[in-house]
Amino acid sequence: MTEPLSLPELRMIPMDRIEILNPRERNQRKFSAIVENIGAVGLKKPVTVTPRPGEDGAERYVLVCGEGRFKAFQQLGEKRIPALVVMVSDEDAFVMSLAENVARRRHQPLELLRGITLLRDKGHSVQDIARKTNLHESYVRHILELVDKGEERLLVAVERGKMPITVAILIVGAGNDDKAVQMAMQEAYESGELRGPQLMYAKKLVERRQFLGRSIARSTPRKPVDITSSSLVRAYKTEVERQRIMIRKSSLVQQRLFFVYGALRKMLGDENLVNILRLEGLDTLPKYLAERVSRSGGSV
Repeated sequence: MTEPLSLPELRMIPMDRIEILNPRERNQRKFSAIVENIGAVGLKKPVTVTPRPGEDGAERYVLVCGEGRFKAFQQLGEKRIPALVVMVSDEDAFVMSLAENVARRRHQPLELLRGITLLRDKGHSVQDIARKTNLHESYVRHILELVDKGEERLLVAVERGKMPITVAILIVGAGNDDKAVQMAMQEAYESGELRGPQLMYAKKLVERRQFLGRSIARSTPRKPVDITSSSLVRAYKTEVERQRIMIRKSSLVQQRLFFVYGALRKMLGDENLVNILRLEGLDTLPKYLAERVSRSGGSV
């Protein structure tokens, strides 16, 4: 059972006696800005640590929150750092660190996901993880399902707000059947879950997932596909069909433009209608369109 947190005590602690429990990668440009800011105005918020007995008998500390501030102090050559000392277990320290990452406006998506997975691996239930991280139970359950299936591309899209978690689950449920995946996206579109830019992003993501694999790790590239005469014929037929669809669409657009063009000419040929439009201040058109409509026998 987790022990209640004691009231923190503010101390100046030697930097070399603090250990980072859960180190993470950082964006170098943003980190440089943090270092510059702390160097100019000082540390606005102390880091949080918890004490542990050291091998030499002297007290050491585990960093709970504030890794960026701690490393910035290191880079600035400081020997001591203001720290709030709390009495917590390693498990609680990890949860506090994870909770800070969740609360951060722009945390690293895969970092958060790995944190949730680590909590599950430590024996925490979905309900426990949801309570500790302040996330919804169904969200945690879906995230763990995507993690177990190795769906890193979908996970990152979900965490960056590019795709709803429910849509990612629909895509995974469709398996490797392209038609089933397309139907899942169509269902999401019709239900209003995918609209506009999100729909376009989802289509591109599904294509990348199909050709590059579910993982985004550079160390595990997808096995290259052998090119055969039949695969080339299929690719050719697919491209031909795509161009046919484009031609049909352009033909439809052209027909609609002809209709609009004819309707405008007919409307502007009615003197009574033109007078009414003029009285209402609606008798102007863009110059290019006005010239083409007024030109007898002109074409779109």
